[in-house]
Order: sequence, then structure tokens, then C-alpha cells
Amino acid sequence: MINKCLFPAAGYGTRFLPATKAVPKEMLPILTKPLLQFGVEEALTAGINNMAIVTGRGKRAIEDHFDNSFELESQLIGTSKENYLNEIKEVIKRTTFTYIRQQKMLGLGDAILTGEPLIGNQPFAVILADDLCDSSDGVITQMIEIYNQYKCSIVAIEEVSENQTNQYGIIAGKKIGNSDNTYLVTDMIEKPDPKDAPTNMAIIGRYILTPDIFDILRNTKPGKGGEIQIT
Repeated sequence: MINKCLFPAAGYGTRFLPATKAVPKEMLPILTKPLLQFGVEEALTAGINNMAIVTGRGKRAIEDHFDNSFELESQLIGTSKENYLNEIKEVIKRTTFTYIRQQKMLGLGDAILTGEPLIGNQPFAVILADDLCDSSDGVITQMIEIYNQYKCSIVAIEEVSENQTNQYGIIAGKKIGNSDNTYLVTDMIEKPDPKDAPTNMAIIGRYILTPDIFDILRNTKPGKGGEIQIT
């Protein structure tokens, strides 16, 4: 049973500068809701209510968002705006949040390894909040169904244009089972040139990982930029 979801949220968000100079990229809003809240709600839809968040310096806004704000609530009581906080209050009520800091930004693999004390020896979901997925039943919900069938690590993929493969991790694999959407992965290549890409199936920010990933990451040598990549 998948009952924990890990959110790597320690990065600097340099691709979103200057917006992320003082605001964590995970807290950038889509209309009135921050990206990270969309991710938490996706996990809740999948039946997960324990959120483990890997943060870093300058990320205090994340903890404050998923906490009660007595001063703000007292100002809104009895006004026409009182209902504006109902949605986030319901999320807080249904969810347990735990936090740990990533001391150095050494890649997604290192961020996931940093979250090991919050996860323990059990399979878990991973959501990268800056990948916003629009799905009626939730991508993590779909992935848990596949995990329950195969009991192994699962990655979400999407088709991308062939000339964009150098922007993603790309899989090689073959279709399995009765679904046109499920592949047995035989290889993963980080940002290959289009001429070297085995497919146009790109890995996106949704994973189900088994706990042996932690030992694998501990023994994975850093790659480009000194980072440990989950790919």
C-alpha cells in the first residue's frame, strides 16, 4: 500500500527567475492556488495523506502555507472572504506534513535520498510539483493501480515532439499487459539528442519507487554538474 508521498522542493528554481528569487517555485500560483497544493491534492485523491517534503533554505513559505494562520483567519471571520480559506484548511485537516532539509542541491536523486528518514522501508510516491498534470482521476492514482499489478517502480511518461527529446529523460521499452499505455522499461537516457533517442516517450515528474532505490542512490556516482540523477 502506498501511503506516503515525497515532494522534492529544495531547488533554487533558476528556470523561473526572477519570480523565484524570493518565492519558492513550488509556491508559484496557478490562479489562486500554488503548484505544491495541486500536487498535495493529487496525492490525497490517490488515498495518500502523509506528505514528506524535502525543503531547503528560503523555503519557509511552504511550511507556512500548510499550517493554520490564526491572525489571518481572525481577520476574515464574519466577512465575505471567510470562505476563501476553506479549501486549504480542509487539506491541512486531512494531511500530515513532515519536512527535512537538503543541505546541498546535488540533483533529484540526492533529494530523494535525503527524504529516506521520512519514508522508511516502504514503497512511496514522488511528485515534482512544477510538473502540473491535468487528469480527472489523478496521475498518481493511475500509477498506484499499475504498481498494485506489477509491484515494481513506476514512472509516468508522456509523448513529446522528437525534436524535444534533449530536454527530458527518455525511456526505451516495450508494451506489456493489455494496456496501450504501459511499458516495460529497458533503458533510460537523460536528455538524448533527437538522433540518439530510442523513443519520444519522456519521463515526467511522477514516480512510484520501491525502497531499494535508497541503496541504489547511495551507490550512484554523480554525473554532469556533480548531481545524482534519479534516471
